[in-house]
Amino acid sequence: MIPLDAKTRVCAVIGHPIGHSLSPALHNAAFTALQLPFVYVAHDVQPGCVGRALDGIRVLGYRGLSVTIPHKVEAMGAVDEVDPTAEAIGCINTVVNEEGRLLGSNSDGRGALNALREAGCDPAGKNVLVLGSGGAARAIAITLACEAPPARIGILGVEAEERQRLVRDVQERGQVAATTTAHLTPDTLRDELGTADVLLHCSPIGMHPNEDASLVPAELLRPDLLVFDAVYNPRRTRLLREAAAAGCPLVEGLEMFLGQAAVQFELWTGRPAPRDVMRRVVEAHL
Repeated sequence: MIPLDAKTRVCAVIGHPIGHSLSPALHNAAFTALQLPFVYVAHDVQPGCVGRALDGIRVLGYRGLSVTIPHKVEAMGAVDEVDPTAEAIGCINTVVNEEGRLLGSNSDGRGALNALREAGCDPAGKNVLVLGSGGAARAIAITLACEAPPARIGILGVEAEERQRLVRDVQERGQVAATTTAHLTPDTLRDELGTADVLLHCSPIGMHPNEDASLVPAELLRPDLLVFDAVYNPRRTRLLREAAAAGCPLVEGLEMFLGQAAVQFELWTGRPAPRDVMRRVVEAHL
């Protein structure tokens, strides 16, 4: 155990509520594994108080923050600088304190992108289908559009205004050759999946306790379709179980969760994240 003293650097997660967060266990295990003089704590911050909380971060000299629900948008307006991808997404989940100047970014999309690449699938130049248009879909679709532009991104969802805003932002901020959107129906899903190389499921369907639900009929899955599910509890959703049975390559939501945490760790410490240690912590809690 590394001693805590005046030289210890502090990182934290802010949210409301925050008692369920795995982040303290995850990051403290990683700091300990590398013998780094860091500690990670959790703070329950009421909505409307994020600006004051971030002022405290400056004064106290915290090294960085994870920002979770419901503060990701409010925090973006309270930092000094936001990176272009996070600005396009419209929220941040990471803060780095550089001598009192707070820099905001969003590691969710980068976590997903890194997970895809580690699975042997760089989405650049591929035909990508996104199911959903909420926060996870925005983070992933815009990150891909800005940092690894697919040849085409299709977005299916049930919230028309949300879908259209996401498509517009992808078109304006990214370098994608073609973007499409439609209401999610059995017909539109069948048509879009027929030409997709990568399926990114970004809705809460299939999340615990509704583990038997899936948006995608098993008969539409095929071995040359990579299937990614942002849901990580359960680790193997019905979609992933059926995709495995169909011979599809898979990326679990656990990989995105670990990937975004690793991005944060590396921004705060400047050291490669000990991903095997972080993985063991998350697997032990799920």
